[in-house]
Amino acid sequence: MNMNNYTIKSQEAIQRSQEIAAGNQHQAIENVHLLKSMIKVDENVVPFLLRKFNVDMKVFSEALDRIIGSMPKVNGGEQYLSEDASKTLQKANGYLSEFGDEFVSIEHIFLGILSANDTAAKLLKDNGIND
Repeated sequence: MNMNNYTIKSQEAIQRSQEIAAGNQHQAIENVHLLKSMIKVDENVVPFLLRKFNVDMKVFSEALDRIIGSMPKVNGGEQYLSEDASKTLQKANGYLSEFGDEFVSIEHIFLGILSANDTAAKLLKDNGIND
């Protein structure tokens, strides 16, 4: 993954997802960590999209926190991107040529999460957001 292909905000979101995972003693960085970090790093894009679908941000954030809190904790070990998160970022990279963009943005990562088949995608779809 070449971070030079990512916007500053998307780089910050990936970095923040590592911090969220580490803060919760999670070895694997999952899409839920990415989603949580995107909400924190860019308070405009993802919250705006969620509100467009009439998602209650407080309820959504609490559900996201519950999912993150329920994940198994690990002491020690090297942090890594889970298979789902890795596929999400690959998918986000794939959107560059599809949309004719130059850099991977928060929107691309959001679409990548939405196309996944994991708890983050399920949470989005359960709240009426479809790809």
